[in-house]
Amino acid sequence: MEQEVKRLGDAELEIMQAIWAAGEPVSSTSVQAALRGRRDWALATLMTALNRLCDKGFLCCEKRGRNNLYTALIDRDTYQQQEGRTMLEKLYGNSVTGLVAALYAGKSIDDGDLAELRRFLADWEERL
Repeated sequence: MEQEVKRLGDAELEIMQAIWAAGEPVSSTSVQAALRGRRDWALATLMTALNRLCDKGFLCCEKRGRNNLYTALIDRDTYQQQEGRTMLEKLYGNSVTGLVAALYAGKSIDDGDLAELRRFLADWEERL
């Protein structure tokens, strides 16, 4: 049975995105710099959030010299896949068509996006 990953709050997701983007263990100051302009947090506030992410099982903290380095324990793809399934189920009753129709009606995607989706589906069908 697949282990269910906890959901991230908006701020936690931004932190995880910065860590995933780094692709290697990062210090809190590196995360703070990556978030600058979107979330200008004091280092103490960021440290609290990082510790919570460790407690939730999203991050591992390793002491190296005077620095703590943070590594993602859950990869971006795994989290995105779970969140995508949850959103599709909760909001659209597992209807991909309903999701795409809502995005198109709300002008979140355009004809170019639909053409890209058609190409993706055609490529996917060729692989089957």
